[in-house]
Amino acid sequence: MRLGEIAHVRTGDKGDIAQFSVIAYQPADFALLERILTATRIRDVFADLPLADVRRFSLPDLGALMFVLEGAHGGGVTRSLAIDAHGKTLGSRIVDLELPV
Repeated sequence: MRLGEIAHVRTGDKGDIAQFSVIAYQPADFALLERILTATRIRDVFADLPLADVRRFSLPDLGALMFVLEGAHGGGVTRSLAIDAHGKTLGSRIVDLELPV
């Protein structure tokens, strides 16, 4: 099962930080997201980026997990040499993530 089948993603960028929130469509799926989507798992997904830190914040009343990726843009969005590796593209990678059932 792909993450996009049970959740959607909202993203943003500021300087050298990318952030995205994974929001469950159904409240019952939040516990699964919380169990599977750890900061370590997200760091592994984005192992190709020069991340300094990955932090996860749980927002259970919203059925969401927010991830903050420091160092995601190699010095900042406007300084990055990456081709479109900004928040929206990173969010697309997460939506396609295969989840263990």
